[in-house]
Amino acid sequence: MIIQPNEAFEIIWIAWFVSWIAASFWSARTEKRAKTRETWIYRITICAGVILILPWTAQVLEERPIWELGYYGAHTLAGVIAAALLLTWWARIHLGRLWSSAITRKEEHRLVDTGPYGFVRHPIYTGLITALLATGASEATLTALLGAVIIALSLWLKARAEESFLAAELGFDAYDSYRRRVPMLIPFVPCH
Repeated sequence: MIIQPNEAFEIIWIAWFVSWIAASFWSARTEKRAKTRETWIYRITICAGVILILPWTAQVLEERPIWELGYYGAHTLAGVIAAALLLTWWARIHLGRLWSSAITRKEEHRLVDTGPYGFVRHPIYTGLITALLATGASEATLTALLGAVIIALSLWLKARAEESFLAAELGFDAYDSYRRRVPMLIPFVPCH
């Protein structure tokens, strides 16, 4: 049985989402949670972006693709999505019990700067942004592309809020040193 590209996209995302939710129970106790206006902004915009990127939205709007991918292009994007989501899992496993879906300080929290965190400070967001942009490109509709960009910007906003929170919680000197050594989201980009 040959899997069609659109089925591959769905299988990859559903498998990632179900496994991600299931693993959320493997986390240390939260000691402190960030409560900022930015928290609500990124949550609301992520939800809006998800609605836009879903294929059903383009169907409801009767939107046509703005380009045709072809067989090899679609499978290439499926590979990009899978690789990017594998990066998210590598980062999450590397964080271990320190992972949280929200901006928090966990019990026995410490700065993690090894593994994927030695390449970018937010490898989970890097993987998600890459996978979402590839998904938007594979859907090839303006709403899907807009949704992917909105989610990418939301994750960037969340990363900035997380950095402020972690710098305050873990110490400005330690976090600032990490910030100077390792790029935020795009590997091998010089830090300021």
